[in-house]
Parts: sequence; structure tokens; C-alpha cells
Amino acid sequence: MKSLRKGTALPEKVAVGMSGGIDSTVTAYLLKEEGYEVVGLTMKIWDGPAPREPAGRGCYGPGGVSDIEDAKRAASVLGIRHFVIDVRSDYEKDVLDYFSTEYARGRTPNPCVVCNARIKFGSFIGKARSGGIPFDLFATGHYARVRRDAATGRYNLLRGLDGPKDQSYFLYRLSQEQLSRILFPLGDHAKKDVKELALKAGFAECLKRRESQDFLEPADYASLLKDPPVPGDIVDAAGNVIGRHRGIAFYTIGQRRSLGLAGMKEPHYVVRIDTARNEIVAGRKAELMNDGLRAENVHWIAPFDDRPEGPVTAKIRSTAPAAPCRADPLRDGSLAVYFDEPQESITPGQSVVLYAGDCVLGGGTITEAFRK
Repeated sequence: MKSLRKGTALPEKVAVGMSGGIDSTVTAYLLKEEGYEVVGLTMKIWDGPAPREPAGRGCYGPGGVSDIEDAKRAASVLGIRHFVIDVRSDYEKDVLDYFSTEYARGRTPNPCVVCNARIKFGSFIGKARSGGIPFDLFATGHYARVRRDAATGRYNLLRGLDGPKDQSYFLYRLSQEQLSRILFPLGDHAKKDVKELALKAGFAECLKRRESQDFLEPADYASLLKDPPVPGDIVDAAGNVIGRHRGIAFYTIGQRRSLGLAGMKEPHYVVRIDTARNEIVAGRKAELMNDGLRAENVHWIAPFDDRPEGPVTAKIRSTAPAAPCRADPLRDGSLAVYFDEPQESITPGQSVVLYAGDCVLGGGTITEAFRK
């Protein structure tokens, strides 16, 4: 039997995190075809009633009830055991509270990054094992790759081969311990190939299901905030009042829609959020451009000084291209990044993730953007 983790023996048992969608279902299918003994696990994170009618797809929301049912059906077709793991309390503490706190600080949170590190590859696995479910490795349908460096013994996180679908950005906070027990079977596949595999394996229903694109379903962030949003002023860079906002939690850097500034001579965007004054600072697109940032809560997959030779690039959001830069880890544990070219909408609260080629070096939470 050929191992999906090159250079290692083939363990017998793999648990697959199943959402009921095409990616996790094909992941379980590939592992079973590979010869692994597969078991399916699904997180229970929604702590509310079942939906009366479909409301779209999101990571967190009433649709989680139907996700569990979809995962059960997929596991049944695959002929594998399936378990639902209740992580609602951990999710509320580690993801929902973080989400609310960040918005209250005027920052734009990245719940997927936090969920992956603390829940999906953390308490979810731990609760499954403590519940008596034995497995050697854990697999998900992420488009990323893990490779062990024979020279150092460390595990490297790499981009998925399908560039537009690559999800390594959301995984940069994983530890060596976590990476040593992970399989990403889809990392070597293109999405179109995964769809073909789904059809071949008899999972045409998965192709009809809308993929989750947002964190919250429906996207009503106010429902997760501990304190009700407070309306305030929209001002320009000089402090002149040019409009009103309905609460800073509804806005993010670079946003143009919903500002209500249609009468301005030039389009205006959110360029800064002042929580102390409860103000949104709006300006022209040129004011969104910065060529430097600072980040805190920095995590390195391996020591930064041991990085592969070659240029370093950085992504300031999951959909942004990786931009050439210089990265300087600071003595206080924070990180300064200087881009070769100005970047648009560097957003506090989002993650900056550093790469050397396809290898993820690490990253941190953006605290400020600046011009050199």
C-alpha cells in the first residue's frame, strides 16, 4: 500500500473531519481507497434550533444541523462509522468570544484561523479520543500539504497545488505536534479532479450542495456581539463629519458599500476605525495603500532563521496574492513586514502569513499598517 505521507509507514486508522460536503467526503473516499481504516467525525458547534428552511451556507449557523445529517449519509454510503463530537462550549469560548472581542476593538477577526488551531485540530480531536474513538492520524479536506523534512525532522506546511483553492493561509497557526498527525489528501489535487472523483464514487449529491463561503449563516454579525452596536460619525482624515455609521462592528478596512457617502466627488472607503471616538475614518482609495505592517501573537511553524533560502512573500488576507517583502521578527515577539510595493487595505485583526516559495513559515495578527 502506498502511504499518503511520504517516507512514513502506513498507520491503520485515520479519522476524517467530515462536514457533509464534497471535499471532506472525497477525502474519506481517497483514504479508504488507499487502504486506511477510516472513521468519520463531525463537529457539533451550533447551539440553536434547526433551520425552518435553507438559509445559505456558513461555518456557523442553523445549517450545521443539516451538515451533520449530510455527513452521516456520506459516511453510510462509504461504509464507515460516523460520530458527532460536541464542541459547542469550546467553540463559544475560543471562537465566538474572540470574534465579539475583536469587533469591539475595531478589528476584523479571522475566525477560521482560530477555529483550525484551537478547535478543529485541537479540542475536536482531543474530545474524540477521550470519548474512546481510536485513530492514528487526523485528515481533513483542506487544500494544503504536509511534508516531513528528513534533514531536520520537522514538518513543513505547504500550499495546495491548486493555487486558487489553496487554504494554507488558514492553517499557519498549527504546531509541529499537530502537523505530525495530519493528512491533507486533497493538497495534491485540483478542485476539478475532486469533483470528478465525487462523481466516480457516487457522490453526485455533494456537487449540488453550496460550499460554505462565509463564517456566519446568515451573515448577521450583530447577533454575536456582546454589546449592541452604537451608531456614530463617519469623518474624513481632517476630522470633518461626512456621514453616520450604524456601529463599528459592521465595517472593515477597505469597505465602500453601506457607507452612505454616494454624494462625494470621489469614492470613499473605510481607511481606519477609531474605537475610542466610535468613529469611522473614510478616505479615497489612495489612502488605503500602505507598504508596512506590524503583527502580534506571532507563530512560527519552524524557527524563522531556519527558513528555506530565497525570497519571502506575505499574504495579508486569504484571497490576496503573496507579495514580496522583508520580514523582521522583533525582540518583543512581534513582527514587522516591509513590502516591496504598497498593499491595499492592510486590516488590523486579519492575519499576515509568510511564505518561502510554497512553504508556510508562520505569521501573526495584524495590529497596524504604516508607510515606510
